[in-house]
Amino acid sequence: MRAKIRQMRLSERHVALVQHASLSDEMPPPPEGMRAATTDDYNATINELLGTEPHTGEVWFFAYGSLIWKPACDFVEMRTGVVRGWHRAFCLGWNNRFRGSDENPGLMLALDRGGACKGVLYRLPADRIDENLTKLLEREMGWLPSAFPPRWVNVQSGERTIRAITFCIDRHSGRYISGLTVEAIADVLAKAVGNRGSMAEYLFATVRHLEDMGIHDPHLWQLQNLVAERIEAAYAVNR
Repeated sequence: MRAKIRQMRLSERHVALVQHASLSDEMPPPPEGMRAATTDDYNATINELLGTEPHTGEVWFFAYGSLIWKPACDFVEMRTGVVRGWHRAFCLGWNNRFRGSDENPGLMLALDRGGACKGVLYRLPADRIDENLTKLLEREMGWLPSAFPPRWVNVQSGERTIRAITFCIDRHSGRYISGLTVEAIADVLAKAVGNRGSMAEYLFATVRHLEDMGIHDPHLWQLQNLVAERIEAAYAVNR
């Protein structure tokens, strides 16, 4: 029997309170020192990725954050799995466009070294691998140089070990953020809003979908409680 779904403190009501920016899917201009990726860039990355792995007829990618609830490309199979040697962390900063502003920049999730991460595997259609990898890269690698470039990892899913593409933080990128307390991260997530929405929405959707799939992340669960607490205090609302 499936375990009882935990009741999140962070809710759509909290998200609505802070979701005040004008939402848009348009790509903003890249930050200083970066440039927009091109079709040639995507093709070169795809060729490099596929050229380093034995051809098995299957290409999977591993989602740990927003790709869980907004995959960005087509897939024909989905399953949960765990990648070891990497953990999910709010370590990609500072975001002052998509889900943050100059006044309140946001922190995004990436995989950082150490620990383990439970997430979701998606298998791409075998006859449209390049097309869908391009869609994935357009979503996750819009600017270069990338702070979290794609790479292959081993993902354990049941009895299978699956090679999958995912996005891991480059600690030397200049956008790697570490050493923040959970309270400091919650302060950021409770305030940051950009043209694609708020960090509160990003956290809410990620935790909700993980829980729906039977994946409980204690760190994110603590964060959703702290973020809800801060929003309630800022907007003087009852829990």
